[in-house]
Amino acid sequence: MAHPAMSGNGTTGDDPLQTAVWRLRSRACWADAAALLPADRPAPALQRAALLVERCLYTERGWEEAEDALRTAEALAHADEERGAAACERGYLAYAATLLGVRDRSDEARAALGRAAALLPPGAPGRALLDFRRGLVAQNLAGVPQAARAAFRRAHTAAMTDADPLLLSFTWRHLAGLALRDGELAEARHGFAESLRIREELGYLVGTAPALVSLADTEDEPEASRLREEARRLFRLLGGVPTWLARQLAPPAPGAATA
Repeated sequence: MAHPAMSGNGTTGDDPLQTAVWRLRSRACWADAAALLPADRPAPALQRAALLVERCLYTERGWEEAEDALRTAEALAHADEERGAAACERGYLAYAATLLGVRDRSDEARAALGRAAALLPPGAPGRALLDFRRGLVAQNLAGVPQAARAAFRRAHTAAMTDADPLLLSFTWRHLAGLALRDGELAEARHGFAESLRIREELGYLVGTAPALVSLADTEDEPEASRLREEARRLFRLLGGVPTWLARQLAPPAPGAATA
């Protein structure tokens, strides 16, 4: 299962509003975080939309609110950077709907991300996030792991250069997933461990349980079971979010064989 990413490093300096938004977001309170942001200016309107789009992918609900917020952000966007960022969110929402089986919007996802790429040149703010999301589409909708790996690597390099640790945690995670798919266990374990470390340092609670489960998949017992139990604890703490993690955390049926 793929996971969402918004740019952000979890350290908001002296801005009390952004500190409050981050704390709510990291604890799966996206609607509360979005409610703190004004909807009449391009930057906060886009941030509101991004929060509500992220909620869709973690909770599989809130689609209409995300669409409304996104239309507002699109209407307020005027500069190329603003229009490109809005198109990136439009593509991500369409990707989420397709991935979760709500509706096949794969063509819309590709078109919107392509439009964002035309508006955001290499090195522009938001380009690393766009590259990451294009990697998700290549991996999970198109089934082209080579293209996904190239896009994830571009995003990974940019996230390191731009000091965007949250995005870096996602690129570590997805590159590790591709490594695991190719049988590169040590590389996968390292990438998953780095992703988990960053999320714990940032206090990104909503993304910590998935990181624990992924790392568990590369570990031997008893460490694997310890990691999964910690993931279950966080999953319950956050009220069963992310919803798609439930199957991976379900204990084996009585009498089922275990590896």
